[in-house]
Amino acid sequence: MAYQVLARKWRPRRFADLVGQTHVIGALVNALKQGRLHHAYLLTGTRGVGKTTIARILAKSLNCEQVSDGEPCGQCSACTQIDSGRFVDLLEIDAASNTGIDNIRDVLENAQYAPTAGKYKVYIIDEVHMLSKSAFNAMLKTLEEPPEHVKFILATTDPHKVPVTVLSRCLQFVLRNLTIEQVSGHLRHVLQQENIAFEDKALHLLGRAAAGSMRDALSLLDQSIALGSGNVSEENVRQMLGVVDRQYLFDLLHAVAAQDSVAVWQGVREMAARSVGFDTVLAELAVLLQELALIQAVPAASDDNHPEHAALSALARQLSAEEIQLYYQCALRGKQDLPLAPDEYSGFLMTVLRMLSFAPLAAQTHPADSRIDGTELADPKALPLS
Repeated sequence: MAYQVLARKWRPRRFADLVGQTHVIGALVNALKQGRLHHAYLLTGTRGVGKTTIARILAKSLNCEQVSDGEPCGQCSACTQIDSGRFVDLLEIDAASNTGIDNIRDVLENAQYAPTAGKYKVYIIDEVHMLSKSAFNAMLKTLEEPPEHVKFILATTDPHKVPVTVLSRCLQFVLRNLTIEQVSGHLRHVLQQENIAFEDKALHLLGRAAAGSMRDALSLLDQSIALGSGNVSEENVRQMLGVVDRQYLFDLLHAVAAQDSVAVWQGVREMAARSVGFDTVLAELAVLLQELALIQAVPAASDDNHPEHAALSALARQLSAEEIQLYYQCALRGKQDLPLAPDEYSGFLMTVLRMLSFAPLAAQTHPADSRIDGTELADPKALPLS
């Protein structure tokens, strides 16, 4: 049997299998249990957060012969045929490649006929914002007063391009990006079921690189398994993503705080020799500085069981709050300026040299009603005439 990628193999088939999106799942399940079904749903959100998956599960629940508390049984003919893509009363349309009015007119003409095998005819229109203006206009009347046996489920990554007249006729749900913990937790579950060895730090890196998209995370996981010959290690994932080892960042900040320019230069050269992506390094550096600022401001937020607890605490004691804020702004500005630099190495080196060149100037504390001398502006009348 041909290999099936993890993103397809582990696509949820029930609402209970979905990760996150509880605000959407709860509303849909309650509506199914109470029979309060809308005729048109609009699912919005970035790529890989579950729009099409939720649409297919909802289609199963609408047509399931043995639905229980809003969940499809997964065993009846309707459920199995929808899972295999052979259900005649479910039509999935990719609006990115079927943008014209002729495509929509065929759908609308077919919608008037009763379903063949299921309870409802369900139309899933993906990337609906790609439809032409004339296609949207043709949909309006059907969306407003559709036949009782028809349900529309629209999905889009860009709801701002959907006409307001269409939005007002749909029940809209906004799917949120998944957190790093949600993504890494699901990846851990997948690897345990697949009997593949892994390191928790590697899953955390994959969760961060996925930027809230579970599909991207599973695709990266497939790539990391191939790179590691059947296991997922932190070193291989860092190499794949171009992410630098955090120890380099600890050493770099220690050198900057000590004003050791030679150590700073050597550290940057060593990172360049390992072919890391300096754009990613600046992002990691900003994350590290944010963690240090949080430890200083809220010591209770520090986790004693964190493997880097000792290193973080030592660096938080060495750097002042003003230095951390300055370096954080340097890292953000360096990331913004990196595309303008002659090359990534030069841009990153200049960012670090900027950290060495500037030192924060913190004002000394004074009583609220005291006077601070030496801050008056010069009297223009007292300036010598040129």
